[in-house]
Amino acid sequence: MPELPSQADADRTPRVGRRPLTSRGELAKVALELFAARGFEETTVDDIVAAAGIGRRTFFRYYRSKNDVVWGDFDDELQRLRAGLADCSPEVPMMEALREAIVEFNQLDAAEVPWHRQRMTLILQVPALQAHSTLRYAAWRAVVAKFAAQRLNQPVDALIPQVIAHALLGAAVASYERWLREDGTDLDELLDQAMRGLAEGFQGHEPLPVRA
Repeated sequence: MPELPSQADADRTPRVGRRPLTSRGELAKVALELFAARGFEETTVDDIVAAAGIGRRTFFRYYRSKNDVVWGDFDDELQRLRAGLADCSPEVPMMEALREAIVEFNQLDAAEVPWHRQRMTLILQVPALQAHSTLRYAAWRAVVAKFAAQRLNQPVDALIPQVIAHALLGAAVASYERWLREDGTDLDELLDQAMRGLAEGFQGHEPLPVRA
């Protein structure tokens, strides 16, 4: 009698009719397609793995939950923001450095724009994802607050670094909401305009750089 395949073997066997996925990004796009067609709440992990041609174990190697799929490679992107701020010259004023880094952080290849619109629509409109976003937003603010605190020679939990981080996040969210609401608007321009407006309000907080 032939030996029956184990669960591990079954998990490694792709579903018939679709090439098995090879990246987190590909899996996220499959999930976003399902969320758009069926709704976020109505789509299960089983639905996603069936459409992707993978097993549940493979799914959970990529993402911890259905909610995390929507955020894609956010942790890697956050590291890119952190590195960009770390590389910024101290000659560049604090708010200008933050504006440039945040605008660059949100820049997209043209092919990724439709996917990102789907992603951000879900993040900003689905109640379950709004609650899940709290930790993601906190991680983003921590990067910004740390940079601001270093420039201001203050503790990271001091009032002004935290105010700057919260204000910039609010400006970014407002820019995204406008971008999603009004077709034809440019996300980079909206973010740049919002960040410049905030920069005017925080002028005078940063010590002048010490010049050799």
